[in-house]
Amino acid sequence: MSRNIGYMSKAIILVRQRHGHCKLYTFQSSQVSGKFKSTPVSALSTEQTKAAISDTRKLDDKSAISKALDDSEIERLSIKDYLERSKDLIRSDGGPPRWFSPLECGVRWQDSPLLLYLPGMDGVGLGLLMHHQRLGKMFDIWCLHIPVTDRTPFKDLVQLVERTVKSENSRSPNRPIYLVGESLGGCVALAVAANNPDMDLMLILANPATSFHKSQLQPLFPFLEVIPEQLHVGFPYFLTLVAGNPLRMAMAAIEKGLPLQETVGELSVSVAALLPSLSVVADILPRESLLWKLQMLKSASSFANSRLHAVKAEVLILASGRDQLLPSQEEAERLFHVLPTCQIRNFTDSGHALFMEDGFDLVTIIKGAGFYRRTRNIDYVSDFTPPTYSEFEKVYNSYRWIDVAANPVMLSTLENGKLVKGLGGVPCEGPVVFVGYHMLLGLELGPLISRFLAEKNVLLRGIAHPMMFGKVWERSLPDSSSFDIYRIMGGVPVSATNFYRLLSRKSHVLLYPGGVREALHRKGEAYKLFWPLQSEFVRMAARFGAKIVPFGVVGEDDIFDVIVDYNDFKKIPYFKAAIEDINNGRTRRLRSEAKGEVTEEDIHFPGIFPKVPGRFYFLFGEPIETEGRKEELRDREKAHELYLHVKSEVERQIVYLKEKREKDPYRTLVSRLLYQASHGFTSEIPTFEL
Repeated sequence: MSRNIGYMSKAIILVRQRHGHCKLYTFQSSQVSGKFKSTPVSALSTEQTKAAISDTRKLDDKSAISKALDDSEIERLSIKDYLERSKDLIRSDGGPPRWFSPLECGVRWQDSPLLLYLPGMDGVGLGLLMHHQRLGKMFDIWCLHIPVTDRTPFKDLVQLVERTVKSENSRSPNRPIYLVGESLGGCVALAVAANNPDMDLMLILANPATSFHKSQLQPLFPFLEVIPEQLHVGFPYFLTLVAGNPLRMAMAAIEKGLPLQETVGELSVSVAALLPSLSVVADILPRESLLWKLQMLKSASSFANSRLHAVKAEVLILASGRDQLLPSQEEAERLFHVLPTCQIRNFTDSGHALFMEDGFDLVTIIKGAGFYRRTRNIDYVSDFTPPTYSEFEKVYNSYRWIDVAANPVMLSTLENGKLVKGLGGVPCEGPVVFVGYHMLLGLELGPLISRFLAEKNVLLRGIAHPMMFGKVWERSLPDSSSFDIYRIMGGVPVSATNFYRLLSRKSHVLLYPGGVREALHRKGEAYKLFWPLQSEFVRMAARFGAKIVPFGVVGEDDIFDVIVDYNDFKKIPYFKAAIEDINNGRTRRLRSEAKGEVTEEDIHFPGIFPKVPGRFYFLFGEPIETEGRKEELRDREKAHELYLHVKSEVERQIVYLKEKREKDPYRTLVSRLLYQASHGFTSEIPTFEL
């Protein structure tokens, strides 16, 4: 089949039959009539399809990371591709609305959940085009196509989607079904969820049209019914410009990292190539179709709003700050207070056509929000998908200032006890448990995780406080996505079950026994360990023969001073009430049965005063073997002895680093800048002699 046939030559179409089953069709261009004809696919059997599905969950973490980090094969697409591929889809074939599954979605993971894409006013079904390749690894994607000449009422569209949802749910009752609704599609998704409150649905709503009655363009709509056809031709173009940020949409086709001059040149070429394709817009939304869609939006908004009280599904709302069609951020806030389980992610600089804009990655948003699961309950270990290079780069840029300002020194210990620069003494093969000191506010996490990925191709799976995964109180944060980076980079809520699962997958686990108490320590408590009195990790590590690597880190006192701590806040009634509200209601307390200072883990944010940056120093001790000691370490006393040994090693490393940094001629920022000025700003800065 030739490439010039169009997008449909690359798609498998699933057409819903009256008896409720699904048939596979390809659509080919007819050389005689210029229309599409459907031909049953006979080359793919169910068994062959299942055999083609890749199950990367069987890989250990190291293999999965290597496989997932490389995203260079993802084709860069833009709004021009959307318009060009829409040409074939909008040709009238007299058929009803139907589902299609794009072939570029590729091979997906086993037991991937179903994702139904519900388009906006255009109805083409290609709104997720720029995301098909990445989404296709995680989901079984079906896109709804509503032909240009179709006049199916809103309630019938809801019934069509509902039949599909019920049919697929009966096939896989333990698998969630995702409804991704854009604008009008958001109303459809809400209506389906309201009609099926007991079904396991996950809703992702991009600028939902539930606020259509408040649209900024409402005054213009009555004129559409009376303006001549000749004048109407230009209105779809106007809607296109208003719906999205043209510059951001054009930038989607530009390669990242180019010099400014080349970027401007590429952007000019991209815009010039886009202009001839804009004529398709008038064909997607001819006069009669546009009037029909606007009337449908009114009924859709009213219908969905009248049933919001019945929606029990989990909802993730994506709201644009520069949506010229709808007051999307205001509407997101309203829906957040109406829907029982709702999250919001705001995109301040984006327009209405969010999925088409440069820099927006739906997969990253889903992962960051903790919104991906393959069964009824999320499993942060088995449902985790390692970050791609582009995701890691975005995360790294958010804390790059620490790497630049503190210029971390990494030291490790070989098996013979010799200290070396770098991570040469750190085991490559898991399972490994890294146990160490948690600096103030977890400042060491950024440099630590980035260096392991860069030098060892190892992703550290941090065991973190459940607060970072709680969706109930994230809206009280200045930015509801503040903790998304921890989910993207593989953090898991602390629990024995998650620790067990990570070790069973041969992961490199990052563990802080001191937890929140260390990371939010008081004045004068820097470098003091707040570990539980009893052993918490030794016997589990021994069960899997995991190596235990104790490590120390210093440098927080060269970056910040704590000037207002927990004890100070508790003396101020306003802050005391706020701390009690967070810790006694919205945050689950850990170690309630433990003894010692580690139980004083109230969440708060200390007042800090920045200093001229010094330097961070990491020292990883000699790996402690537990292989073959499973029976020995079942004895609680033996396990406790090893636990105390690990703790003493961390304390010893901290003392060593504090002493040695005094002999580092490049401990201060000024000395490092002078060194790089004379040796080049990419040169490695020396440190003390080992």
